[in-house]
Amino acid sequence: MADFLPAHNPIEPTTVTSQKQDSLQSVPLNRTVHLTVILPPGYQTATTSYPVLYLNDGQDLTRLHMTRVLNSLYQKKAIRPFVLVAIHAGDRIQEYGTAARADYMNRGSKAALYTDFVLTELLPYIRKHYRILTEADQSVFAGFSLGGLSAFDIVFHHPERFSRAGVFSGSFWWRSKSTADGYRDETDRIMHDLVRKGTYHNNLKFWFETGTEDETSDRNNNGIIDAIDDTTDLMDELVKKGYNRENAIRYVEIKGGKHDQETWSAIMPDFLTWAFGHK
Repeated sequence: MADFLPAHNPIEPTTVTSQKQDSLQSVPLNRTVHLTVILPPGYQTATTSYPVLYLNDGQDLTRLHMTRVLNSLYQKKAIRPFVLVAIHAGDRIQEYGTAARADYMNRGSKAALYTDFVLTELLPYIRKHYRILTEADQSVFAGFSLGGLSAFDIVFHHPERFSRAGVFSGSFWWRSKSTADGYRDETDRIMHDLVRKGTYHNNLKFWFETGTEDETSDRNNNGIIDAIDDTTDLMDELVKKGYNRENAIRYVEIKGGKHDQETWSAIMPDFLTWAFGHK
């Protein structure tokens, strides 16, 4: 994992990005949504518009060492400049999930409202107040755990707004029925079912990460933890739908990787160079 962690050089400038706090009042969510917006180097003096990354669980930027990661990548010229819009979570157990349906415990009951907020309030707000490119091929959405499930769901179902999804340790176990008492039916996994019933869009690309220590559960006793099985099974569904494993899907499995911000920070450069690398 350490191979992915950007080295910190003390003689480098401490900040090559500009970070600001912002917020907007959401009608569907009935709350103030706080944002942290990180602007690329040169944004203040330039007149150009930039690609944009929307990121769930934006309150975790410090634990993700995001400024340090971005500084390193910008100084190496490894990525194109982009605007990062980090969305702070509210009631994440209810707001994150799949918009089409809640899970068997009614978790994700506000996921449709969250999607409505993103599409009808957040995107117009960011377009009005920041110089971003508005085309789908310049818009990326990513998240972690439940936030990763949310990001994937939003991108998969709205290819007219986004072209790429980044999912760190995604909660693809999200189910319509409980696995209690030994019950197992993998067709009950909600996102997998939505992909099966969904439509192929040739502009979409997906990046997935799991860690071998994301969890310990192995419900089918195949020697592979559920977090990996659920992710690779979802990738299989995407391939069946028509997405090319070589061109449209990237999967990174981290030996020893855990379900935490330290692991996600370490692999962040891989995701960002995939999403915003020089073409």
